[in-house]
Amino acid sequence: MAAPLSATGLSNSLHSTFHGSWATSFAGADRAMLARPAPASVRVSRPRRSLPKMGNVNEGKGLFAPLVVFTRNIIGRKRFNQLRGKAIALHSQVITEFCKTIGADGKQRQGLIRLAKKNGEKLGFLA
Repeated sequence: MAAPLSATGLSNSLHSTFHGSWATSFAGADRAMLARPAPASVRVSRPRRSLPKMGNVNEGKGLFAPLVVFTRNIIGRKRFNQLRGKAIALHSQVITEFCKTIGADGKQRQGLIRLAKKNGEKLGFLA
């Protein structure tokens, strides 16, 4: 025979096997851990941002990078940077003359110079 149902539709015969309080149901270390007070404030730090790295992201990469590094080590960094600056200036002048020849405006010229720099980085000329 089934147990009679109450107004809520549940049986009156549902019983719990739990006898006592929650405080006595934990033993030893568990109870001691829960009895500790919570910290008054929790300090949360912001994640550290890495500092921006100056220089070429393709440092040491590219087809011509070994040759560029070898040359820089032979003639010295100061002289090498002077030669590199002259080469970049000369290349920019060639791009400017090319743009004058084809009738490109200044914005297109600037875009070509940026493209040349990006290609130089990929090929290893700026290693």
